[in-house]
Amino acid sequence: MGKIIAIANQKGGVGKTTSAINLAASLAVLECKTLLVDADPQANSTSGLGINPKDVTKSIYECMVDDVPPQEAIVKNELAYLHILPSHIDLVGAEVEMVNIDHREEKMKAALAKVKDQYDFIIIDCSPSLGLITINSLTAADSVIIPVQCEYFALEGLGKLLNTIKIIQTRLNPKLEIEGILLTLYDSRTSLGNQVVEEVRTHFKNIAFQTIIPRNVKLSESPSFGLPAIVHDAESKGAISYLNLAHEILDKNGIAK
Repeated sequence: MGKIIAIANQKGGVGKTTSAINLAASLAVLECKTLLVDADPQANSTSGLGINPKDVTKSIYECMVDDVPPQEAIVKNELAYLHILPSHIDLVGAEVEMVNIDHREEKMKAALAKVKDQYDFIIIDCSPSLGLITINSLTAADSVIIPVQCEYFALEGLGKLLNTIKIIQTRLNPKLEIEGILLTLYDSRTSLGNQVVEEVRTHFKNIAFQTIIPRNVKLSESPSFGLPAIVHDAESKGAISYLNLAHEILDKNGIAK
């Protein structure tokens, strides 16, 4: 039975999609069967793995709204252990269409239940909002990774997200855990970056990952090639950092690789 991990933060620009793509690819390289679910209408995870969202005919949207089996929408990747359930712009309309549906918060959970036992990990790239699609993602997930950028205002909005997670734990998904807080966009040359690391580790010492994701050119440019960093340049600092994160998650979950 696979573990579903949502990557969520309602703030944009925190490295959420970068983390989703590269964590999924790193787990796949470590021979864990991994499904990346693009639950963001911007479809950046989809295009970041070389799929043109305009060519997508079946996506997570159809799985949630029209009950299309996810097996019909899943796309394979050149990494043997990585598959993607893509997104397209129609996902924007899903929030409106689902308003009057019974159990609307559980549509993604129902869709992913059909394939959960076929994967070791399912990674969900959430949209940068706390709308119905993100609530669906957190209701479907076993745990959540919260990316936090090492910049001023980093912790702003974190309280709101943690509060939303608490509400979902109380009302919709009592099993939801915080997998960890992931520090991203770290620049070791700035005192601010080091200050944020210290602050997060002080406040959230039990749930902050040891791995810190640096600012890295290869991480920034690899989506334009439709590749995860580990395929684009396996020796780059960014690729190595996400591989370390994958190892840390495997260790935490008691999986030996």
